[in-house]
Amino acid sequence: MVVEGTVVSEPDETRQDAGRYGPPLDQSAAMRSPSAFQTALLVAAISGSALALWLWPDRVGGWLVAVAAFAFLAMAIWRVLLILLSAAPLPEPPVPACWPRYTVLAALHDEAEVVGQLVGRLSRIDYPPDRLQGLLVLEAHDHETIAAALAAPRPEWLRILVTPPGKPQTKPRALNHALAHATGELLTVYDAEDAPDRLQLREAGARFAADRSGRLACLQAPLRIRSADGTASGFVGRQFAAEYASLFETILPGMARLGLPFPLGGTSNHFRVDVLRAVGGWDAWNVTEDADLGFRLWSHDWTLGVMARPTWESPPDGMAHWLPQRTRWLKGYLQTWGVHSRRPWRLGWRGALALVMTVGAGLVSAAIHGLTLAWVTAAVLVSAMAGLSPETPVLALCVLALGAASAWLSCAIGARRAGTSYDAGDMIRAPAYWAMLSLAFVHAAWRLVLEPFAWDKTPHRRDAGPDPDSPGPAAAEPNAALDGTAPLRLSAGHAAAP
Repeated sequence: MVVEGTVVSEPDETRQDAGRYGPPLDQSAAMRSPSAFQTALLVAAISGSALALWLWPDRVGGWLVAVAAFAFLAMAIWRVLLILLSAAPLPEPPVPACWPRYTVLAALHDEAEVVGQLVGRLSRIDYPPDRLQGLLVLEAHDHETIAAALAAPRPEWLRILVTPPGKPQTKPRALNHALAHATGELLTVYDAEDAPDRLQLREAGARFAADRSGRLACLQAPLRIRSADGTASGFVGRQFAAEYASLFETILPGMARLGLPFPLGGTSNHFRVDVLRAVGGWDAWNVTEDADLGFRLWSHDWTLGVMARPTWESPPDGMAHWLPQRTRWLKGYLQTWGVHSRRPWRLGWRGALALVMTVGAGLVSAAIHGLTLAWVTAAVLVSAMAGLSPETPVLALCVLALGAASAWLSCAIGARRAGTSYDAGDMIRAPAYWAMLSLAFVHAAWRLVLEPFAWDKTPHRRDAGPDPDSPGPAAAEPNAALDGTAPLRLSAGHAAAP
């Protein structure tokens, strides 16, 4: 039923809608047992390692160093290749003769403080109002957020959809419920702290209309990190902003240029609704449902693209908020890897390569950054105290240096394209940030065993001072300063550090 612009689902209707979407069990994070392929691969790896240690115990260490060096070298070359491929700006799409109907979703939980701010930002979207449907997707028990949403002045096209109680209580489950109520031909998802470009929907609609292949299923808009003053500040905030810029200013545009799939960002995804429904919507059991969905679309022969108009987000407020967020992301990456490596041939060799170079490389790098930094630091300190030169293999040090240099280059170029700062001090501090990922990885692996479907909520705070996206010269100054130096290109998402 509809009450004062609010959509409240009836119990009998919600029971049907809540389970309507989702991938098959063998393609969901809910299936935790390994496939026959994964089991055979694990047995072969353990048996091969044991046999090598038994037959050639004195050579295994050197082989491991060589394999690690090759992997680091391959990643460095891959990163440089993507930097080069991502250099060309996106072409402007022609304006379509008729704008498609658009559904805007924002799934919120415990967001009473910022829901009014989000409503104000969504209200400024420049798109024909008669072609818009907006749903604030709220949880039935979240009375404070529901009350705050009802109190916020909303345009006629923006309504409230209450998700019924049920398990798992995750964002993708709420989005699946909303998908049953979507009336648009296209659909996008925003988060509570988002400030999307006013023309983002028009660009996405034009790019979908200009798609000649007929296989484009999703466009990822850029996410750019900034605090209320228009910049990202503090150690965590600056490194987080550089990490976003590196991934989405260089890596994802390069992968899109190669026609490869990639893990989507959790917000500002623009979908064709018919395709989204055909593939089952979001995996309600995966805590990074966006990363999974990018590869699942590809496995059904659909393609992904990128766009130019950005969405602004705030960085996590220090270590206390960064660690739970990154733990959830890495736990979701582990789930996504487990799902899509069950039968990797469904992705084809190009999709499997993309999975390895994004999700796989992100997990491995997060796992070993702390150990690598500790190894190098210990080797240097012990040698310095003994008055000797470090006996670390020259090949390993050279490859580590090359990998770090390519990561710094990707961050620096990405930050420049995004219009944010990344200086020598940030480069010096970057290894400490990368090492923090190892802490998050250990936490994520432990949580995957104990609480695989628990959602680590990131708290959001209302931007202090004037809204950077509100009308007026003074209020618009922070974004104007950044946008003046940043071309309209893709710039952010979420993944482990370089």
